[in-house]
Amino acid sequence: MGAFLDKPKTEKHNAHGEGNGLRYGLSSMQGWRVEMEDAHTATVGLPHGLDDWSFFAVYDGHAGSRVANYCSKHLLEHIVAAAPAGELGSSVEAVKSGVRAGFLRIDEHMRGFADPRNGLDRSGSTAVAVLLSPDHMYFINCGDSRALLCRDARVRFSTLDHKPCDPREKERIQNAGGSVMIQRVNGSLAVSRALGDYDYKCVEGKGPTEQLVSPEPEVFEIPRVPEEDEFVVLACDGIWDVMSNEELCAFVRARLEVSDDLEKVCNEVVDTCLHKGSRDNMSVVLVCFPNAPKVSEETVKRDADLDKFLESRVEENLYVPYTVVPDVSSLALHPLGFSNLITRLCYAPSPVLCHSLTHHSLTTNSLFKTAPQLQ
Repeated sequence: MGAFLDKPKTEKHNAHGEGNGLRYGLSSMQGWRVEMEDAHTATVGLPHGLDDWSFFAVYDGHAGSRVANYCSKHLLEHIVAAAPAGELGSSVEAVKSGVRAGFLRIDEHMRGFADPRNGLDRSGSTAVAVLLSPDHMYFINCGDSRALLCRDARVRFSTLDHKPCDPREKERIQNAGGSVMIQRVNGSLAVSRALGDYDYKCVEGKGPTEQLVSPEPEVFEIPRVPEEDEFVVLACDGIWDVMSNEELCAFVRARLEVSDDLEKVCNEVVDTCLHKGSRDNMSVVLVCFPNAPKVSEETVKRDADLDKFLESRVEENLYVPYTVVPDVSSLALHPLGFSNLITRLCYAPSPVLCHSLTHHSLTTNSLFKTAPQLQ
């Protein structure tokens, strides 16, 4: 939802931290949208004796930022408060129950929000989160933001997007008297689960999880495997619209071998998605475990060599008229490593090269598809 700007706002909000054996970084950008409606949470060490637990989340707001911003500050406390004192970490089922109850509690609490000028606040927000205990990961999702786990160099888990066309979601929508048109709830809302969005939660005789839009999260528990777990990525659909799970996993792994600055890696993800055509707000949180890829001298040298290679290609095309599109297809096969290529193309100083990537059929997205291997 929302109108677009004449040019994107590319300033970024960043943060980073560490604790409980984790390191994290995050980046968010308004991009082409008129407003910034994303928010995030990064908390290492939880209250009530859960000092060795951590919580990270991304919220993708729509029709305003109020719900997303409120959830970023208060969802965790509602989850903790929903469990009996000291029982949140007592068992896997207690965690799942506490998370679900926390979502329903905060959703009911926010229903009382009102804009003095316009009455009921009509904003809503997705929420995707990971709750980390010493032995378990709890992936939490409500909406179409997404989380993935990279384990042993591969995507081993990702959350499922809640879309109106999903048969289970569609059945609930229809049972509540609604319809799915043009892949949207009543032809309007593109997600079938969210916090807020109270215009879609007023069907009499239906409980909170039976409404057109449900605030109920899905919670997935995965045991931690310290010798294999590498990192978790949380991101809004502004990222996933232009990068697949496998592409983003390979991209992050490659950049971690070049830099241990997690803010920088997240910035490169956001910039790459902007150049790949994302028109939405973009937010990404990267949480690294001790077994995450480490900076490699060989990879750093390869990356520097790739910079030089691209600079030489740019110089060759600096004075080529815009009507002549430079051939960049060979770059996808360059032995210096494809996974580092996309970032460098995004930062290419040549307007001609950028023009070819933006307006020619050979975009960075097609380069991903044509490369024989992500190295």
